[in-house]
Amino acid sequence: MVGTATRVRRQTVTVLFVDIVGFTGLIDELDCAEVRDLQVDYFAAVSQVIRECGGVVEKYVGDAVMAVFGVAGAAGAAEAAVQAGLLVQEALRGRALAGRHTVHTRVGVATGDVMVDPDAVRDGGQAMISGRVVSAASRLQSCAPEDTVVVCAATRAATDREVAYQEMPPMAPAGCRRPMEVSRALHPQGVLC
Repeated sequence: MVGTATRVRRQTVTVLFVDIVGFTGLIDELDCAEVRDLQVDYFAAVSQVIRECGGVVEKYVGDAVMAVFGVAGAAGAAEAAVQAGLLVQEALRGRALAGRHTVHTRVGVATGDVMVDPDAVRDGGQAMISGRVVSAASRLQSCAPEDTVVVCAATRAATDREVAYQEMPPMAPAGCRRPMEVSRALHPQGVLC
């Protein structure tokens, strides 16, 4: 185990959180087998986009998907994460998951320093990163308007030339001591992942 601890490193990454709007209310009406079918279809659609854009799914929790971009190298990670968020929205728009459930999602994207454990990839990415940016992405997602991709100031700064943005008022997610400067990603300025 000593060798594993020495491999943990500080690195800048971009974290993406995507979540189904109103999931709890939706599943209240469903049998557990239907919930599973919905989740399997949803997770497959989201994870395919994340992988195609170079991200790693770190975890699935209920209806939330957390992905990390830039573990292998930060160049282009923020752009890839924002584009993945936009592509997730596009892939799910109007799609009937499990053959009958149309859903709406919210995406939050944040860029910052984390501690990376490259050996955690053996567990499918679980506990691969640790840092404030994980909570920031989660909180951005929870405050994002339906069917949007909302990014922090650091992500926007890293992608401003590649992605068109709409200014938004600062958000004050639960648990944050001060408001976060945020922007809504509209569309890429060039080619998607």
